[in-house]
Amino acid sequence: MRTETPQPIRLSDYTPPSHLIDSVHLTFDLQPSTTRVKAVLAMRRNGDGDILVLDGEGLKTLSVAIDGRVLAEGDYEVAAETLTLTGLPERFTLETEVEIDPAGNSALMGLYMSGGRFCTQCEAEGFRRITWFLDRPDVLAVYTVRIEADAGFHHLLANGNLVDSGPLDGGRHFAVWEDPFRKPCYLFALVAGELDVLEGDFTTMTGRRIALKVFVDPGMAARAEYALDSLKRAMRWDEEVFGREYDLDLFMIVAVRDFNFGAMENKGLNIFNSSLLLADSATATDMDYERIESVVAHEYFHNWTGDRITCRDWFQLCLKEGLTVFRDQEFSADMRGAAVQRIKDVKALRARQFSEDAGPLAHPVRPSSYLKIDNFYTATIYEKGSEVIRMLKALLGDEGFKAGMDLYFGRHDGEATTVEAFIRCFADATGADLDAFFGWYEQAGTPKVTISRRYDAGSGKLELNLRQATAPTPGQPTKTALPLPVAVGLLDEDGKVQSETRIIVLDGAETTVTIEGVSRPPVLSALRGFSAPVTLETDAPAEHDYVLLASDPDLFNRWESGQRLASRLILDRAAGKADDAGELRFAQALGRALDDQAADDAFKALLLALPSEQDLAMAMKPADPAAIHASRSALRGVLAGTLEDRLQRLHDALIHAGDFSADAAAAGRRALRNAALDLLTARPSEAVIERARRHYGAADNMTDAIGGLTALIALGGEAAETALAAFHARWKHEPLVIDKWFAAQARDGSDAALGRVMGLTTHPDFDARNPNRLRALVGTFASFNPARFHDPDGSGYRFLADWIIATDKVNPMTAARFVEPLGGWRRYREDLGSLMREQLQRIAAVEGLSKNVFELATKALA
Repeated sequence: MRTETPQPIRLSDYTPPSHLIDSVHLTFDLQPSTTRVKAVLAMRRNGDGDILVLDGEGLKTLSVAIDGRVLAEGDYEVAAETLTLTGLPERFTLETEVEIDPAGNSALMGLYMSGGRFCTQCEAEGFRRITWFLDRPDVLAVYTVRIEADAGFHHLLANGNLVDSGPLDGGRHFAVWEDPFRKPCYLFALVAGELDVLEGDFTTMTGRRIALKVFVDPGMAARAEYALDSLKRAMRWDEEVFGREYDLDLFMIVAVRDFNFGAMENKGLNIFNSSLLLADSATATDMDYERIESVVAHEYFHNWTGDRITCRDWFQLCLKEGLTVFRDQEFSADMRGAAVQRIKDVKALRARQFSEDAGPLAHPVRPSSYLKIDNFYTATIYEKGSEVIRMLKALLGDEGFKAGMDLYFGRHDGEATTVEAFIRCFADATGADLDAFFGWYEQAGTPKVTISRRYDAGSGKLELNLRQATAPTPGQPTKTALPLPVAVGLLDEDGKVQSETRIIVLDGAETTVTIEGVSRPPVLSALRGFSAPVTLETDAPAEHDYVLLASDPDLFNRWESGQRLASRLILDRAAGKADDAGELRFAQALGRALDDQAADDAFKALLLALPSEQDLAMAMKPADPAAIHASRSALRGVLAGTLEDRLQRLHDALIHAGDFSADAAAAGRRALRNAALDLLTARPSEAVIERARRHYGAADNMTDAIGGLTALIALGGEAAETALAAFHARWKHEPLVIDKWFAAQARDGSDAALGRVMGLTTHPDFDARNPNRLRALVGTFASFNPARFHDPDGSGYRFLADWIIATDKVNPMTAARFVEPLGGWRRYREDLGSLMREQLQRIAAVEGLSKNVFELATKALA
């Protein structure tokens, strides 16, 4: 058992730093196990106190000096995670030298080694693993960094501009970098190693030429071309849409294999998980291309929303992340199509954030306390944070939103600021009262909006009554109604438009509005474009969903109506009330949607995908994963049987023999073809197996190869095992592709799934110390194979708990992210929930458990 309970850090306890740092000079003598770091800090008091407490972890202190005077050990105090100095003058220079072990740093925070290269990850609290420092985001300084290393580490990179470099004695060399912009230490970056570089340039809107460099593993430069192209498009888009121009003369990106995050926005030197940077048609799927485009843009956009303007404290994390997610989603919508992108974004929000809001790990967009800030890089901070910005724009309008953003950039450039200051910019720019809106940052939970209708044909008036309510969440038993925009439109029963989209602001618990001039019985299209992050319930009959599915000009709601129809059918069957006629009608309606020549292929592919088992579990109380899986599989079978001819024709007609393109149209074509094959596998036959085998064998790109492999795994048998063996034999030297091989098997829906996954943990290619590989196998099984993870014997829960406990010893951050699948235990059948709770109790009782895992496990049990 733990002998002490970690104490939370609270927003209400925030105090400014005791000291500020004007400049930082760092010298790195890089050695794999004995790197020495000299830090020279120009410091000054930020108040009356003369006591300085610095943060540090895993540092071997070699020397400490004040204004050139070396201190004896008795002149300062070193504890487990702090260095304390007293009696300091108002201004002084602090010099420290420490020794660290990058090669032994399995947590992948601070300075560590990946693939024989040195690299860093300092957000949120990794810089304290490099040197003694005030490791908090409201301490901003200019940095000069000197790196010395063996000549074999060819590239020596840090933030800013290269100002000097050259050879040293003993086969070593050096480089000096200066970053003229003040930044917090979490944005510090260093990379040293043998790398290939892909170079380009970009001319800004004021005519400045920016050098662009993407550093990758030797031989991989060609695979960075799409990332470089995405970067250029993001730079241009940010100028055109937000008026933001890049500020340095050089922008660099480095790809590394071992990385806890997707990517990191270090000023001028972004570091990326290689899975989000490297792509070609043979090794990357269309989803990889989309994610690369999105994440490259996201990290670049941070240059202004995160770097130039940063967070005062970590409670303000949503200030940079929610805003930047909104920006990258808008960019992706412009690149890939607004409707399709919106559907994908909402699917991700519901899958990750709605379940978070509905469980014991629910927290506000701006949390009020934490044990480890690492645990709050969540869907609530990112995706719900983005939705809050989207609502703000909907409420203020395009011009009001732009005025607020321009004021924010102008007023707070170069500062570490707060969410209050951000919202104040919009209030000041528009005169709007946003006090109530701020509640979106302080209140957890997903509001439920209920709409009831009353139509008077004689007067042509439609009365809409809107109500909202939010269920209690941990620590917040009482909820406040929040202002939210509900976008509505009207059709008639023949699918003709009666009323264009309008915004109804539901700014209290209830409101009633009247729409006049409604000449025919209306069909309500509500929450168009998913205008607020809520769940919606109306008194409209199912018949209206068929009208919307066929005719709604709002493509998000057209897709949404299909999801509602499918959900009802699946949940009714799971409850023992199967509607065979309704299932056939739904299949026929989908068939007509597939025949719509005006709809693009990517949209049709989304229509064919039924609600996920995870989403269905959120709607079923208590959730029964086995019943959901069986009912969803049954509806898939009905669709496959009813639409078999159409699906076969689509699959045959969408073969493309030309050159590969990653553009949205080509990706949509592949998505629809693979969706057709996936649905056909719901009615296994020798003909379907042969079709899947031909699909896999003929694949000339990774999207189709994975589509074929996944179909064969779903069908099972010798054909699947043959394809898996052939895939591994071909790609065994490509780590990112083998991640896909592990992940595909982790989704195996057969009864043998867990046995397969457990066997793969002993495979020679399974490296549990690599976060990508661990997520591909263990994370995919726990999060994306619910029917097998929730096996009634609890073996899936025990498997996950074993890996959480083992991983926590080497990488607490990665281990903590595996707790969430167990955290929703209250939503499931009592027998399943009890087994999940037992494993959480087992995890929480482990001696020496990290703060990361302890916090999430104990919250899940509370």
